[in-house]
This record gives sequence, structure tokens and C-alpha cells, in this order.
Amino acid sequence: MMRFLYAILLIFPLTAAAQDSADWMAKAEQAYQAFNHAEALEFYLKALESNPDNYEAAWKASRAYVDVGETLKDKKERRKNYLAAAEYARRAIEVDSGGAKGHLSLSIALGRVALDAGAKERVRLSKEIKAEVDKALALDPADDIAWHVLGRWHRKLATLSWIEKKFANLFLGGVPKEASVEKAAECFQKAIELNPTWVNHHLELAITYEKLKQLDLARAEYRKVLEMPVTDSDDPNHKAYAQERLKKLS
Repeated sequence: MMRFLYAILLIFPLTAAAQDSADWMAKAEQAYQAFNHAEALEFYLKALESNPDNYEAAWKASRAYVDVGETLKDKKERRKNYLAAAEYARRAIEVDSGGAKGHLSLSIALGRVALDAGAKERVRLSKEIKAEVDKALALDPADDIAWHVLGRWHRKLATLSWIEKKFANLFLGGVPKEASVEKAAECFQKAIELNPTWVNHHLELAITYEKLKQLDLARAEYRKVLEMPVTDSDDPNHKAYAQERLKKLS
């Protein structure tokens, strides 16, 4: 009898912790849907405190760190958030290496670190970014965000500055031959095919069409950006940029 009671006492705290984690996740999702990224991050972290092996909480904490970082003007503070995002993405991968979202989250976090980094670090990080997004797509080829990230990778690597090309020779053995602006456009087209309602897919496709000098197609995509409803906290900025580009292309 005593052994039975002891077993129950061992199981009960685990069950209670799992419930606490689920409750924090519910609060986090509500905050995320309201574009309250700082509060969502707080709740995802609390969910992880209750259950350190909560894979979903780990990769969504990574996403929230990126969301919060994007709102910060101070470069050092942004970097802290993006590095934390990478840390929690790696934590998600440790919990479940077969989960696509962990690898995708790491590619996004490292991409954000790269945006604020110098040319040397940007090029160095590009190798891991590509490796992680490839893993994400191998696990879930229907993830539109992963196709978006791959599109960004292709466009960036295909349009390196002369100094970045020197670092590419050092870290990558040269500019990857597979990288091209044309493939970037194909990736964004695939992302739109999978999720036509995400404004940023259309914006990045428009930017890519500009790079390809396909200006009629670029204008059409910029107009779509302006016509589409806001579904993400970044969409007002995306629309402002599309409006600015349309004026310059008119």
C-alpha cells in the first residue's frame, strides 16, 4: 500500500507540471494571436519552466525572441534576443531532432543574427542557415515559412558584395553555385502556393522580381501587398515598404 501511495506521489507532480505547462501555453497562444510578443515570450518561458521537455514551447519561445528583437532599435539588444532565439531553437532540437519547427526556428534566428552582423559573420552563418532550413524542408516540405527562408538565402547568396564574396571563398569555398535570384523567386512562389495569405511572401517575391528586372511582376506583387489584410504584426511595415517601392517604380 505504501509503495502504491509513493508511486502516486511521484506521478502526480509530473502530471501537475504538465498541466501547468499546458495552461501557460494557452495563455502564450492568446498573447501571440494579439501580437503581444513580449507577453507571449514570458508565457512560453513559464511553460518551459513547468516542463523543460516541451518541444513546442521551446521553438515558439525562439520565435517570440525573434519577434521581440525585431521591435528593438538598439543593435546590441536585438542581437541578445536573436542569440537567445537560437539558443531556444537548439533546445527544441535537443528535445526532438526530428521536428521540423526546431530546425526552421534555428535558421530564422541565425538569419536575424546575420542581418545585424558584419560581412564576415553573415557569410559564415549562411552555411548553418542553409543546413537548418534544408533539414526543416526535408522533414516538412509543406512549410511555407521554410520556403520563404530558403528564398531569402538564395537571393542573399546570389547578390553578395565583393567583400562578402571574399569571405565566401574563405568559409564556403566560394559562392555556392546553386544560389540564384531565379531560384529565390521559385521559393517565394512555392511559399505563396502553400500560404497565399501571408503578406511577406508577396513582398519578398516583389523584391526578388525587382532584382530580376521583371518590373511589371514586381508592381503586381507590391499591389497585392497593399490590398491584403493585416495578419501579422509586421504587415503595416511591409505595406509601407510596398507603397514606397511602387512610387519609385511608377
